[in-house]
Amino acid sequence: MATRKSGTRARRWVLIVIVVAALAALAWWRWGGGLRDDATAGTAYMARVACSCRYVGGRSMEDCEKDRLAGMEIIRLSDDPQFRSVTASAYGIASATASYREGYGCVLEEWEG
Repeated sequence: MATRKSGTRARRWVLIVIVVAALAALAWWRWGGGLRDDATAGTAYMARVACSCRYVGGRSMEDCEKDRLAGMEIIRLSDDPQFRSVTASAYGIASATASYREGYGCVLEEWEG
């Protein structure tokens, strides 16, 4: 009898895990895409603004950090002086690079979405 009871208990836990996983997948499907879209837009914006600040305005990256909008704190910036570009990334969710082009200013590099 103990075997039957432990088997029932194990099946109940498996069912609970499946339901929780399904709910998590549903939540990601419903709200995760929006997070990814916001991160893509935010990183593109920050890359372009920081690149312009750095290579059009001639300011230091430390000074360019002052140009952040509220809510952009999670975005990390990295400067590549050799290629005159700035890359913005948001915890592996999204990243974008803007490079200085003579006559055009800072232009976003193409990305795959």
